[in-house]
Amino acid sequence: MSYVIMLLFLCLNCISVSVIVLKYHFIFCCCQDFSLPEVKTLPFEETLDGIQTLIANNKAKYDQLIEEQNELTDLRKDHQEMTQKLQHRCDKLVKTLENEQQFYMDELTKEMVKVNSLKQEEEQIMDEIQKVEAALLEETAKYHHLREQADVFSSMPEKTVAFTGVTTSATNAPTFETKSRIVYPMDGGTALITFEEEVVAKKILTLKQHKVNLTEETFITVEAEAVTLILPKLVEIESEVCPRRILISNLPKMDRETMLDKLNIHFHRRKDGGGEVESCEFLADSGTVVLTFTDKDIAKGLTDTEFHGVQLQKKKKHRVRVTPFLNGTVTKLETRMKVCPRTVLLTGIPAVMEQETLQDLLEIHFQKSVSGGGEIEACLYNPTGQQISALFESVVPKVEKKQ
Repeated sequence: MSYVIMLLFLCLNCISVSVIVLKYHFIFCCCQDFSLPEVKTLPFEETLDGIQTLIANNKAKYDQLIEEQNELTDLRKDHQEMTQKLQHRCDKLVKTLENEQQFYMDELTKEMVKVNSLKQEEEQIMDEIQKVEAALLEETAKYHHLREQADVFSSMPEKTVAFTGVTTSATNAPTFETKSRIVYPMDGGTALITFEEEVVAKKILTLKQHKVNLTEETFITVEAEAVTLILPKLVEIESEVCPRRILISNLPKMDRETMLDKLNIHFHRRKDGGGEVESCEFLADSGTVVLTFTDKDIAKGLTDTEFHGVQLQKKKKHRVRVTPFLNGTVTKLETRMKVCPRTVLLTGIPAVMEQETLQDLLEIHFQKSVSGGGEIEACLYNPTGQQISALFESVVPKVEKKQ
């Protein structure tokens, strides 16, 4: 804009100079020649009026340019003010944004801390849940075990028991004891002799070798050894209900084979809740019958009913009791070694005569006091080439009752 104004100003100066030069030239010409020359007609633009008009137009343009320059200056000032305001506003917004961003970062940090705390709390809760679930499983297992034990106790067959004796305080109550039954396999050419007194057995073991006369001219030499038995020290048995067997009690006294056939037929019928029977066994010690089915889902229904009417005799139904059959599994067994105090083992006995004859001769020899023997309670001889097992039973010592 300044460049345009200067250009116009130079143009106006040039026009003024030209007018002055023409004026002096005209005066000079007039001075030289007083005769009027021929006047030439100039274009309007080269005349004074034209030049003045041109000057006036250029001045008007100049004024317009000045006005436009002022307007542009004002507009630039307004724009600068607007720019400053916008810059100030932008700086304010940037600062606000930074503050908000810092606030959000602080809030995010706090939330992350909360999230981490919640995660730790969640892990602790999950650990507690796992512990509770494990405890629940353990309690459930205990419940099922106790339920099975309750079923075991409730499954026992009914039996009338009469308790006799004197009453006493709980501190003096006797403990329960079981009698051991030990099966002792005997080697061939051996014999077992049980004396009534321990002293006699010790004397026989001390003498070690014994000369047994068979006839007046023949004899055999045997060797006495102590008998060591493996006895149970601790036995734990876990009982469980068998899914295929039932125990039938409350049976009448009748022919055993007939009773087993009747029971087999009755519990074989589907309408009576039975099924295919695999075996039927009579237990002589308890007077009960064990019935085994081929399927596992039959015994439960019969035991739930418990009492059944079975036609064991002609035109007469007998009310029998059906309870679960218990399977026993040894879960813990501890044993101990014990020497029989009154029994000795004789080895090295040759098979020179009949079993009964030689056994009688052994008894006669070890009953004689001159042979170091004494009264014999039991004697068992196993010849060479045969297999015999001896049965040992524990003897509970007799305790005298206090009056």
